[in-house]
Amino acid sequence: MKIQRAIIENFRRIDRAVLSFEDKETLFVGPNNSGKTSATSIFRCFVGPRDFKIHDFPLAKLAQIDRFEPDGEDSELPYIRLDLWLSLDPESVEFARVASLISELSPIPEVGIGCSYSINDPDLLWRDYTSAFPADDTGKRKRSLSEYLGLEGNLKRHFSIKYDALKTGTEEREAIAPAEGKRTLRSLLRVDFVDAQRHVQDDEETSRGSKLSSAFASFYRENLQHAEAGAEAVRIVEENNDRLTGHYKTSFAELLGILKGLGVPSAHERELKIVSTLGAEEALRGTTDLFYSENNTPHALPEAYNGLGFKNLILMAIQLRDYQVQWANTEEDRPLCHVIFIEEPEVHLHAQVQQTFVNNMWAILDGLAEAEGVGPQLVITTHSSHILNSADFEKVRYFRRCRRQDEEPATHPLLSISEVYNLRDFQMQAVPTEDGEISAEDALKFLKRYLTLTHCDLMFADAAILIEGASERILLPAMVKRFPSLRSAYLTILEVGGAYAHIFAELMAFLHIPYLVITDIDSVKTPEGGGRKTACCAKDEGAVTSNNALKSFFVEDDSIEFLRSLSPAQQTQADGSRFVAFQKPVEIQFRGAPVLVHGRTFEEAMIYENLGWCNDDGILSDLALPEDPAALNQEIFEHVKRSTFKKVEFALHVLSEDDWQGPEYIREGLAWLAEKLDAQPQAADQP
Repeated sequence: MKIQRAIIENFRRIDRAVLSFEDKETLFVGPNNSGKTSATSIFRCFVGPRDFKIHDFPLAKLAQIDRFEPDGEDSELPYIRLDLWLSLDPESVEFARVASLISELSPIPEVGIGCSYSINDPDLLWRDYTSAFPADDTGKRKRSLSEYLGLEGNLKRHFSIKYDALKTGTEEREAIAPAEGKRTLRSLLRVDFVDAQRHVQDDEETSRGSKLSSAFASFYRENLQHAEAGAEAVRIVEENNDRLTGHYKTSFAELLGILKGLGVPSAHERELKIVSTLGAEEALRGTTDLFYSENNTPHALPEAYNGLGFKNLILMAIQLRDYQVQWANTEEDRPLCHVIFIEEPEVHLHAQVQQTFVNNMWAILDGLAEAEGVGPQLVITTHSSHILNSADFEKVRYFRRCRRQDEEPATHPLLSISEVYNLRDFQMQAVPTEDGEISAEDALKFLKRYLTLTHCDLMFADAAILIEGASERILLPAMVKRFPSLRSAYLTILEVGGAYAHIFAELMAFLHIPYLVITDIDSVKTPEGGGRKTACCAKDEGAVTSNNALKSFFVEDDSIEFLRSLSPAQQTQADGSRFVAFQKPVEIQFRGAPVLVHGRTFEEAMIYENLGWCNDDGILSDLALPEDPAALNQEIFEHVKRSTFKKVEFALHVLSEDDWQGPEYIREGLAWLAEKLDAQPQAADQP
C-alpha cells in the first residue's frame, strides 16, 4: 500500500492543497516560509505524536474564532482537516484493516480516510470561555476566544480528532467512531521524521554521550537486541562485569575498610561491595565512544574531530535505517504504508554529496525493502538546487506564497497562504519556430534537461531573469547591484538564448513566477538579389527580427519598425508577470552632435552607451570611429559581426572597468523588475 495523495485544509499557511505522492521519493521545494513545513507538520499532528496548538489554525481562521458567538452570525468554528487516499491491492490487502472504509468487498483501486480536528461542543466552549473571561459593561473581554484556547489544555479540552470514511469519486464522508478511526489509521500508515534541526555536535564538544553514539545505542536497543545478538552481548558484558568487579574490590578495599571502621555497616550486617552491572545497551550508550580511523594508521580520532557534514550524513542514514527496521520488525498489525519525512538534508553537506543524497539513502533502504517486498515512501523538503536536480522533474511539488482570491493588495498586504503545484501535472504546448514547430513532448524534454544540467534554483527564487548568452551572464550581476531593492531579492538568472526563452513561458505561468526576458532584437533582411535573410543593421529599412522568442511574444508583427514602436506597457505581458526587454533606438552624443542609434545585440548596445572605450587606451582600441555620424551605426554593426570580435573577452574587459553604463533597455527591464518585487508583499510569519 502507498499513499497516493493528501488533501490539506485550514492548517497554518495552507487553506487547501492537494498533494500527490510518488511511490519512492517526493520533493517539497519552494522559497522560505512558503508552506513546506506546514505540509509535513500536519502529519505529525494527525498520525504522529504532536498535539495541535491554537496557531496551527491559519491567521484568517483565528479571526473567525474570535468572531464566534453561538447565536450570532458567526456561529461556525473552523476545523483542520487531512484527507488521505491510499492505493489498495485487492489481491493482498487484509480487508479487516479497511473494513470501516469500504462498503463492499468488490475490487477498488484506493481507500480514503479523513481526519478532522474540530470542536466537540460549541455551547460548552462558550460557557467555559464566558466564565473565565466575562464581558464588562462595554461588552469587551480581557482575552479573545483564540487567546483563551491558546491557554494550556483548553484547546485539547474542547477540540478533538474525528475520522471519516471517504468514498471514491464523491465528496461523501461517513463518520467512524474515534477509537475505530484511530486504530484503522495507525494500522494503515506509519510516519517518521528526520528533522531539520539534527543538532550534530560541533568540534568543541566532547564525544562522550554524543549524538551519533546515542544514535547507535538507540539503533541497537530498537533493532539489534534480539535473541541471538542479545545472548552474545550478555555473555561478553558479563565476562567484563566479573573482571571489573574484581578490579573494584582491589581498588576500593582501603576505602571500604575505613567505612567499616566507622560502623557503616555494622559488624552483623552485610559488607559493602562494588559490583559492575553493565548491560549491553548501557555499555554502548554510556561507556562507548564512536571513533574514526583511517587506513594504514594505528590512531583513531573521536567523533567530535570529524566534519559536521559527514556526521550529519551518518546521522540521517542511521535514523532512516532505524525507522525502516522498526517498521519491518513490527510483528502485530504492521502499518501497510510507511512514509519518512526528511527535512533539509543539505545541512552541512557539500554540493557533490547533495547531488547523490537521494541515491545514497535508497542504497541504505533498498536491501530491507527487497526482503520485505515493499519500501518506504520518502518525502524530502529542501532548499538545495543540487538535490532538486538529482530527482525527476515530475517528483517535485512547488510551494508558492500568495493571497487568497478575495483579498486585495491594498487591504491585505501580506502573502498569508500557500498554494502547491504538482509538476507531474505540468504540460507543454507545441512551440512554433521559424522552420515549423517543436512538439510538446520535445519542448518538455528540453525544459527538463535544461533545468537539470544548469543546476537551476528557479524553484526557490522570487523572480527570474532570462538572458541571451555568456556576455549578459558576466555583466548582469553588476547591473543588478545598481538597483538597491534587487540586491536583497532572490533572483535566478537563466541563460537560454533568443531561440528558447519562450519555451519557459508556460512553466513560469504554471509556477506563477514573475520574470524578465532580456534578449536581442536580431535584425535580418533579404539581400537585394534575393535568398535567405542575413543579419543587418537594426536601422535598415525593411528589417525584421529572427529572434524566435520575440516572434512568439509579439505575434502581431515581426518587423523591427513595429518592435521599436512598442511602449513599456506593451512589453509587459502575461497579466503583468513578464517584461520583454530588447534593444531600441537611443540618442547619444557623438562628435558634439546628438545621434540616434539602434543596437542589434547586447554588445552593440554596450558600445553605444560607452563610446569612450574607443581610443588608444580603451577596451575597443582597434575600433576606428567614422567621421560621419550617420555611418556610426553601420560601423559598430560591422565591427561586432567580425570573427575577430570575442564577445566573452569583451565582457570580461568591461567587468574589469569601474566606470561603465549598462544598456538602456536592460536598465528599463531591471527597473520594471524592481518595481514588481517592491509591490510584492512579504509572506506572513507562519511556516
